[in-house]
Amino acid sequence: MKATAVAHPIQGLIKYHGLADPVLRLPFHDSISVCTAPLSSRTTIEFGAYARDQATIDGRDVTARDMERIRAVVDPIRTRASVDQRFRMASVNDFPSNIGLGASASGFAALAMAAAHAAGLRVSLEDLSRFARRGAGSATRSVTGGFSKWKMGLTDEDSYGVQLAGTDLEIGMIVALVPAFKQTEDAHREALTSPFFHARLAEMPRLIAEMELAIRKRDVGAICALAERDTLMLHGITMTGSGEMVLWQPDTLRVILAVRRMREEGIPAFFSIDTGATVYVNTFPDRVDLVRGRVEDLGIRTMVCTVGGPARLVDEPVP
Repeated sequence: MKATAVAHPIQGLIKYHGLADPVLRLPFHDSISVCTAPLSSRTTIEFGAYARDQATIDGRDVTARDMERIRAVVDPIRTRASVDQRFRMASVNDFPSNIGLGASASGFAALAMAAAHAAGLRVSLEDLSRFARRGAGSATRSVTGGFSKWKMGLTDEDSYGVQLAGTDLEIGMIVALVPAFKQTEDAHREALTSPFFHARLAEMPRLIAEMELAIRKRDVGAICALAERDTLMLHGITMTGSGEMVLWQPDTLRVILAVRRMREEGIPAFFSIDTGATVYVNTFPDRVDLVRGRVEDLGIRTMVCTVGGPARLVDEPVP
């Protein structure tokens, strides 16, 4: 009745914004992401004779809202497995959270896998992604790993993650860390109030098809360029919603301008920004050192990531 799992966070390539069903966390359109190794979340869960459900993240007790989202994942698993015991969960991240690095995706992906195995369920990654989606939509893609697509679906059953390509498709990712606390839930809630939301929605089928083709053709340049285009569209909606949420910081813009200067010089570099201020600078694997050096010349701390695989069970429980 105890298990531990590890999952990698994600970089959104064609990102989702807004929820058609906030309870089941069903999106308005498909989305595609890539897992970012070696960053990871590690989660241990144990069912037993506890007085109440308990959970900590990075050594701190979770908030009431976080516990709601955790139970949204664990309760359907308990129901499916006919487990009526309480749980104790502990999760740790080896990277900063709440700054746009996809910690909720990896956290809930690891939780879904650990909880299912602790409860005795043996299900496919696609099934696990359905459970994980209840906590965070992006967790569907963190479960399946590599380059994955989240099929929007119209019901709980047909909204899940599927892998498009594995870790053998290599892409260089330099993370330019720009700390700034953000609340993704607020951004999703306000997305529909932007006058540009439906215009982006109309573009989604084309963007998804182009990204799937680029991944299938292993066209790294096209993958990077499409992710940058989608970033501008996503943040245009975020900035023009009712809350006019400007999530970028001065360093965010400095990285964007540096990336554009690199391209003018013939260096293949492209920016991608999820909901937050931190910037992914995407490039070809053989250009990582050059691009990283240019970003660090700005005085901004960086991390280098490669493509990560699916969520997996491990033998090292969180204390």
